[in-house]
Amino acid sequence: MLLEAGRGSGRGTTKWKCAATAGLGWEASRSAGICLDSLAPTADEQAGIPGMLSALGSLAAALWAGFHLLSLLLGAVAFLFIADFLKRNLRRPRNYPPGPPRLPFFGNFFQLGFKQPHVQLQQLVKKYGNLVSLEIGDQPLVIVTGLPLIKEVLVHQEQNFMNRPMTPIREYTFKKDGLIMSSGQTWKEQRRFALSTLRNFGLGKKSLEECIQEEAYHLTEAIKEEKGQAFDPHFKINNAVSNIICSITFGERFEYQDSQFQELLKLLDEVTYIEASMQCQLYNLFPWIMKFLPGSHQTLFRKWEKLKLFVSRMIEEHNRDWNPAEPRDFIDAYLKEIEKNSAGTTSFHEETLICSMLDLFFAGTETTSTTLRWALLYLAVNPEIQEKVQAEIDRVIGHLQQPSTADREHLPYINAVIHEVQRMGNIIPLNVSREVVTDTTVAGYCLPKGTTILTNLTALHRDPAEWATPDTFNPEHFLENGQFKKRESFLPFSAGKRVCLGEQLARSELFLFLTSLMQKFTFRPPNDEKLSLEFRMGLTISPVKHHLCAIPRGR
Repeated sequence: MLLEAGRGSGRGTTKWKCAATAGLGWEASRSAGICLDSLAPTADEQAGIPGMLSALGSLAAALWAGFHLLSLLLGAVAFLFIADFLKRNLRRPRNYPPGPPRLPFFGNFFQLGFKQPHVQLQQLVKKYGNLVSLEIGDQPLVIVTGLPLIKEVLVHQEQNFMNRPMTPIREYTFKKDGLIMSSGQTWKEQRRFALSTLRNFGLGKKSLEECIQEEAYHLTEAIKEEKGQAFDPHFKINNAVSNIICSITFGERFEYQDSQFQELLKLLDEVTYIEASMQCQLYNLFPWIMKFLPGSHQTLFRKWEKLKLFVSRMIEEHNRDWNPAEPRDFIDAYLKEIEKNSAGTTSFHEETLICSMLDLFFAGTETTSTTLRWALLYLAVNPEIQEKVQAEIDRVIGHLQQPSTADREHLPYINAVIHEVQRMGNIIPLNVSREVVTDTTVAGYCLPKGTTILTNLTALHRDPAEWATPDTFNPEHFLENGQFKKRESFLPFSAGKRVCLGEQLARSELFLFLTSLMQKFTFRPPNDEKLSLEFRMGLTISPVKHHLCAIPRGR
């Protein structure tokens, strides 16, 4: 039919006929005599065919390579997930404490949060019991709750829980030196030396009490300068408390107007807060990645270096006029130990001295000053309790006599208030961590070597079975028939051989500073500010920023 149409249609029809037959096979077209020339590719088209085939080949190769790479990546990810799953489950003994499900690589990192992890943890305790297993990254961790189990870990089997776990941040900052986070022989040598040296320079002696009394006087004078107006008590209290440990370690105190020392106190406050941030915790999980990334962990490292530099300068100054026969303070005594260790057989060297000084500076400043700030805040919020404290002081020592530690047994109410502040302030809610030294059984559960242990002081200090009003500030918890009563379920300084070495100093400071302040002032909220008991989460739990009015008391 096409041929017939072609005969009678002229030239234009031939083009249509050739186009119509283009779909036929080459041989069929040839035998039919249908426009063979028009079906053959042109010279330009012939030249383009190899290029087009080459492009198609390259595209196919690229697609295959991409598919191959994607397969490799998926396979690698699957392998890592399986390896992570097997590693977590194979190392976990059959009778391991129960706990919530873990995410690959992160473990339970996101379940605890960062604003109030110690509070969220209590929900897990209710669900899983007094031994709860978690994982932060790939680090196994067990939370111990309840006085019997806490005593089992910290006292009865303490030899199996004596070490400190070393996080990447701590290792980067302190290596394995110092007093707080060291373990083994280093810890034994450093603690023994610190205790004996602190005693030599006044710890537990009348001379140190006089030092605290003098500093209490300077603090009350500094607060008096505020003339009853609203002020932030944070760094005045920090300065006063820090001067006590500085007088022992550096051999000097610092004025409240000393800008360099104020900067140092701010650095200490900042590192305490920053180290609990999410980015710093991510550094502990993935240090090999996070060390290349910006963030608060890099800020933390810079601030710790500044603190180290301050201590290094103090050591240099001591070296210039050091007399081994007449040690003036902790640094001088330590330099003598370094000189004895010329063979390098002990842990005494300058880097350890720097770390030990920072540990003493941190522990001797942050914990006590934070407790005092909580004390003033709770008393300002509870004026009726503040009035009872002042009435007791007026009755026993009056307005003019300076308080002394000998007065403590005659002032049971203020002693009870201090203990209640420590219970409610809860400044170290999960205690300082421990590490299992060897495979150990607790309450029938196996805790493998290397497991991190946290003792749940939050639950202990808020246990309704132990405290009549666990969530209310109530000094009566520590009173019986008007006399002070010790409570076994009260462990703010921990227990066992790794109990806080500054406990005695802290107790003296808390009593003398708070009694002196209550003797001289009544603390009230400013007229335009409602005081809050909200807290700021860091290495310690501290009050959020606030102001107080210190009204001088009449005589």
